[in-house]
Amino acid sequence: MGANAQTSVPAFTAGQVLTAAQVTGINTGIPVFASSTERDAAFGGTGEKTLAEGQMAYLEDTDVTQYYDGSSWAEVGASIAGIGSNAVFAQTSTTTSTSSATYVDTSLAATITPTSASSKILIIVSAEFLRNPNNTTRAYLTLFRGNAATGTDLKSGGSGFAQVYSNGNFQNDINVAFVCVDSPATTSATTYTVAIKTSASAVSINGQQSIVVIEVAG
Repeated sequence: MGANAQTSVPAFTAGQVLTAAQVTGINTGIPVFASSTERDAAFGGTGEKTLAEGQMAYLEDTDVTQYYDGSSWAEVGASIAGIGSNAVFAQTSTTTSTSSATYVDTSLAATITPTSASSKILIIVSAEFLRNPNNTTRAYLTLFRGNAATGTDLKSGGSGFAQVYSNGNFQNDINVAFVCVDSPATTSATTYTVAIKTSASAVSINGQQSIVVIEVAG
């Protein structure tokens, strides 16, 4: 055990004279325990503090700070505004080019397994578009739950989450980004795939591309 680790959290009484060791324990702030075993044994015994909502604890073996919510211990920082630790990140620099007027998959995709069917899934995409200058062209980028062939376009209507337009006189290389929230209503592995299409001549998604997929409490 470390120098600050303790095996009990005493409940002091009026008029009690504290020892130097007891005062030092108080000065550590949050009680420090070697593990959850020592933590659980430190409350509720003779002369010990009753465990109640709001109690804090630090565990040396896992290096986490916890709080007691009235029924169980929870990790501080494990959840922020409903956003949990279930997150997936994928990145690629593979170029995908197409002359198709219907969506085709790119290599940018990520798979997440929700822990609850009521969860929302937050998806953040960043990519780079290269537009062919040989024609008046509009490039479209969207996101599918599944893939372009059999999945669900999360931007209904086919207009995509991002559009890049070329007037045929010059070539642009433009960074695009978007955020999408999905409700897959499942606890099965779910893949999100970025797809592109064009209104005329060939377009490409290229450069550094990334996707972040995060489960959010429903």
